[in-house]
Amino acid sequence: MGWIKRSVEAVVFGSRWLVAPFLMGLIVGLAALLYKFAVKLFEFVIQLPTAAAADVIVGVLSLIDLTLTANLIIIVICSSYENFVAPVQSANNTDRPEGLNQISFSGLKQKLLGSIVAIAAVNVLEWFMDLGQHADNTKLAWAVGIMLAFAVAMLILAWADRVSAASDREPK
Repeated sequence: MGWIKRSVEAVVFGSRWLVAPFLMGLIVGLAALLYKFAVKLFEFVIQLPTAAAADVIVGVLSLIDLTLTANLIIIVICSSYENFVAPVQSANNTDRPEGLNQISFSGLKQKLLGSIVAIAAVNVLEWFMDLGQHADNTKLAWAVGIMLAFAVAMLILAWADRVSAASDREPK
């Protein structure tokens, strides 16, 4: 009976490698995002001499939005690999940022929600700066509401993680 249990465990834990193709797909998505960033940057620089100040701000916010999204993808790729596929030997690679090494699942949730809130905030600010073209107050209200919902969710998760960590430290 022991060999059946070990075989099942081997299959279950070996299946974590099925996540690797998803991570490779995210790397392709990151490359696609880089292409879109380069196109937006080129368009931004070309229009810069004749652009109004508000248009420059909207253009910069658009670039920030793409950058934050790229950072979010990197966080997901690195932490998913580290947490679910295989540990990364950081002693061999000294060029790895500390923030990407050994992100706990709790830390991953916080970083993901923080990035999503930042992206939503940039989108709301971009929309607000370009209010002349986006005059739909209902959509703006929904965007602000969704951003606030993400922020509240992030605060609740941070509080829950803090309470959980405090209860884990208490002697039993």
